[in-house]
Amino acid sequence: MRVFDEPTWRALAAAHRARVSAWTGPHRERRRRGEAHPVMDFLFTYYSLRPARLEQWDPGFGVALRGGEERPGYVRDADAVRLDPAALPARLTGTAEFVRALLEATASRAPRLGCFGLHEWAMVYRTDAPRHGAVPLRLGAAGTDAVVESLPVHCTHHDAYRFFTAAAAPRNAVTPTRDAQVAHEQPGCLHATMDLYKWAYKLSPATPSDLLADCFALAVDVRGLDMRASPYDLADLGYPPVRIETAAGRAEYARAQAAFAERAAPLRRRLVEVCDQLIPAPTPHRS
Repeated sequence: MRVFDEPTWRALAAAHRARVSAWTGPHRERRRRGEAHPVMDFLFTYYSLRPARLEQWDPGFGVALRGGEERPGYVRDADAVRLDPAALPARLTGTAEFVRALLEATASRAPRLGCFGLHEWAMVYRTDAPRHGAVPLRLGAAGTDAVVESLPVHCTHHDAYRFFTAAAAPRNAVTPTRDAQVAHEQPGCLHATMDLYKWAYKLSPATPSDLLADCFALAVDVRGLDMRASPYDLADLGYPPVRIETAAGRAEYARAQAAFAERAAPLRRRLVEVCDQLIPAPTPHRS
C-alpha cells in the first residue's frame, strides 16, 4: 500500500483536472452557446460520463490518501482513506467479468485493417436524413452512395453497425450483434479502440484516473480519424479529409488504424488488470 500525503495527492488531482479540462472546458463552452460539434460531441453524448466525473481524480487500488474524504467505494484507515473492493457496488463484479472477457478476446485477434471507415458512409447510404445534417457531404449524396457500392463493407462493431441505414445493413459482410460482441470485436476497429474509454469509466472508481485520461485522449485522436475518413466535409473545423475513396486514402487510413491498435494494446492490458482486481478469487475447493 502506497501512502500519499495530502499535498502530493492534491497535486496529482489538480494535474489530472488540468489535463482533461483541455477537452471538458471547450465542451462546456459550446454547450453554453448551444453550439454543436460533429466530432467532439460524440465523446460526451454517445459516451455518457459527465465532464465533472471525468475531471474527478481516483488513484485506483493500493493507494491510501492522508487527509482524504470518504466517498463511495472508499474506507478510512486511521488518518487516510483508500479504495476497498468490498465497499464497491456488487454490480461492478459482473461488469468486470464481461469487460475482461471482451478485452481478452479482442486482444487475441490480429487487427483487421480493411474496413476503411466505411461504417460512417453506411450510416448515410441512400438516405435523405444524414446523422450530421448541418454538415455537407464531400462527394454529395450520389457520390457517397457510389463509394459504398464500390468497396466491400466489413464492420465488426455492433454499436456502429446498428446505425447503418436499412439499405446499407445487408451490404455488410457480417451481422454483429450485442450477444456476439465478444466473438466479433478486433483491435483494428476504431470504435473498439474508442470504447476503451467506456470500459475505463464503467469500472470507476477502480480505474486510476491517469488510465481513464489516457483512454480518453486516445478516443479523442481516434474520433478525429473516424470523422476525417467519413463522407462529411469537416475541413473548416480543422479536420482535413482522409479520402478513402482513393487507394492512397485507404492506405493512409490503414496506417493510422494500425498505429492506434498498437497504442491501444497497453491500455487494454491495464484495464484487464483493473478487472482482475474487481473479480473475487475463486474459493479453493476442499475435498
